[in-house]
Amino acid sequence: MSVPLESKVFPITTAISGDGHLEIGGCDVTALAREFGTPLYVFDEATLRNQAEGFLNAFRSRYANSRVVYACKAFVNVPLARYLAGLGLGFDVVSGGEIAVLRAAGVDLATVDFHGNNKTPEEIKQAVAWGVGHFVIDSFHELRLLDEAAGAAGCTQPVLIRVSPSIDPHTHRLTTTGVLDSKFGFPIETGDAEEAVKQVMAAPNLDLRGLHFHLGSPIFELEPYTEAIERVIRFAARMGEYGLDMRRFSPGGGFAIAYTEDDAPPAITDYAEAIVQALTDGCAANGLPQPELTVEPGRSLAGPAGVAVYTVGAIKDVPGVRTYVSVDGGMGDNIRPALYGSRYIAIAANHANDAATETVTIAGKYCESGDVLVHDASLAPVRADDLIAIPASGAYAPAMASVYNMNGRPAIVMVGDGSATLIRRRESYEDLIAQDVV
Repeated sequence: MSVPLESKVFPITTAISGDGHLEIGGCDVTALAREFGTPLYVFDEATLRNQAEGFLNAFRSRYANSRVVYACKAFVNVPLARYLAGLGLGFDVVSGGEIAVLRAAGVDLATVDFHGNNKTPEEIKQAVAWGVGHFVIDSFHELRLLDEAAGAAGCTQPVLIRVSPSIDPHTHRLTTTGVLDSKFGFPIETGDAEEAVKQVMAAPNLDLRGLHFHLGSPIFELEPYTEAIERVIRFAARMGEYGLDMRRFSPGGGFAIAYTEDDAPPAITDYAEAIVQALTDGCAANGLPQPELTVEPGRSLAGPAGVAVYTVGAIKDVPGVRTYVSVDGGMGDNIRPALYGSRYIAIAANHANDAATETVTIAGKYCESGDVLVHDASLAPVRADDLIAIPASGAYAPAMASVYNMNGRPAIVMVGDGSATLIRRRESYEDLIAQDVV
């Protein structure tokens, strides 16, 4: 008999079995660790589907002409891309490599939006040749390169312009992107955005379909979206003098998730209500027809679905200071705590019913003092060979994984209805040296 785990940070299928084992998607996490090894990332299919359908329903029920595109930078591979495409999502990408993954997955590249502040000439030419649906132009340099590439390919490339509305989303400074002092986008307040509209409208091989902005991530407030939409819609109305017909509009993504039980992100429906209301009000106030709306969830789809599982190794007690519980992963598979100071919670996966009576620091195995996954974690007593699970790990953790200290990247399994499917095998020593030229 299993009992659902009442938690806002674990996948929706999470439960605790009668013998105290954590279960996800009907699968015993202890058994998964035994079969696939650790570190291991477990993705819950039901949570992915629930989040994707939640965005589709929330936006389309309020604004029929809506698209939901998955931000691949959160994490993508071929099996995940196929699954999300099957749910009716499009995709946004930021590199040629992400496009190659989608192409290998059989995704219709016309559903893909290509972002990035410094797309290389090779990436631009390849994306045009592959038929990527829309480029989101981020610089004058890219504008010129793309116009030339489209001309050489004998096509007219649909584009959006990424503008910067100079709105502070009140998130981490390293993930804030819509302010004036940012490498991303054409600032409205400096006149660069207006100049970009003029140049794209004059480019013979580009078709300007609309505007895009992205404020940052994760954003726990609604007001930054409404303020930025109002500002960008006013700008779009002014750009009508250059012939801009805004057929598409994107306020980006950045939707927050709960990493700890104290986090309180808005519901998907709250984001949808605020964004749609601001868009419709802005268009009405400025005499603009309502464009197609594109939103770009990434973290908010993959993040809640993923749980990282580790095996406990050395335990070091520093009396009066702290207890370090070291695990077999760390910053090599989740750099977010070291890079952003991100906070997580943890649970002893093989005795999940035990009370969390200890405060410990969960440290990684990498040769860095900053390699800590969870500071001051409330945890049940653990010893070597126990399992620790860290939820809300599906976004940016596996995507930003490295082979630092020549440790291979973890395996990933998708679970659902009591079965587990390996969607990425563990990186082997042979993989680590396969590219070396001797």
